[in-house]
Amino acid sequence: MAFEDALGDLSTKVADYVATLTTEEATKTAVVLPFISRVLGYDVFNPAEVVPEFVCDVGTKKGEKIDYAIVRDGKVQVLVEAKKIGEPLNLAHAGQLVRYFHVSNARIAVLTNGQLWHFYTDLDRPNLMDEQPFLRLDLLNIDPYALPELRKLTKDEFDLDSVLAAAEELKYVSAVKRAVNDMFVEPPDDFVRLLVSRVYQGPITAKVRELFTGIVRKSLAQFVNDRVNDRLKTALQGHAPAVGVTATPVERAGDAPDSLRDEIETTMEEVDGFNIVRAIVVSDVDYARVVARDTKSYCGILLDDNNRKPLCRLHFNRTQKYLGLFDENKVEERIPIDRVGDIYRYADRLRETARQY
Repeated sequence: MAFEDALGDLSTKVADYVATLTTEEATKTAVVLPFISRVLGYDVFNPAEVVPEFVCDVGTKKGEKIDYAIVRDGKVQVLVEAKKIGEPLNLAHAGQLVRYFHVSNARIAVLTNGQLWHFYTDLDRPNLMDEQPFLRLDLLNIDPYALPELRKLTKDEFDLDSVLAAAEELKYVSAVKRAVNDMFVEPPDDFVRLLVSRVYQGPITAKVRELFTGIVRKSLAQFVNDRVNDRLKTALQGHAPAVGVTATPVERAGDAPDSLRDEIETTMEEVDGFNIVRAIVVSDVDYARVVARDTKSYCGILLDDNNRKPLCRLHFNRTQKYLGLFDENKVEERIPIDRVGDIYRYADRLRETARQY
């Protein structure tokens, strides 16, 4: 099974199993081992590749065990410590992982609860595991930008040097993204004061600050939504219909009057779907060749910005989401999906469509 397919399939299983995984062992069996075997590609039944209950005696600490050690060329390269699904990932509760990383050959340590996967190295101090991960993966909300680095840890494409070279930037980009997200959810006082001082001339009292905190939160959300729409409607080539087939005047957004164009709203789910499709087909076509065109009824994804080269359609403007896939005759098949991440399950078909062009 291809990397993206395995990841998408496991993501679906986590969503299905989450309510029933009540123990650490259940999480290991249902999620952690399949991740190591199917996503990363290691043989979990071969102790020369994956060592369960890896003994890690350190100093006076004897008999401590790491859940799994991944071995390459006879050396431990990756350590994996697993917790029960839903349990917070806290290094304070993973002392053996931190201690053994210090004395082992491993350069990558993984702490997971099945849904969340945190990948660590030693950027801050050599041989000492960092306090913050350089890569985070949420199987219920897969970030397409994390996949190229995750792929470098797979058995077939293992490239430790490349992972370590990119780790520092990944770590801080991830941290900044989380800080920005926190700012949008709950704007800090100093940020609110900064913006208020630029738009409000009166004294900034407690009442004014409270009023503007809500205004800032709402403004930030609208700003992001506007930028997303601008991004896909201009940088991603406008509003034309995704495929040169029959369409109603309303759907033909490229030919529609301004009043209809203004009704087209590109959602974050459509942006995520576009990024996932592009991440999938980039194995066969150049990244820049994949573009999106949004319409009122669907978001189309094309190769070469060409109506005659449809890769798929995202029908997300309804309660039931559909992924529109095309056969060799460009006949669309609408497949119901529950979450945007389900697109990964159709990676092979998307790649095959790209190859046909």
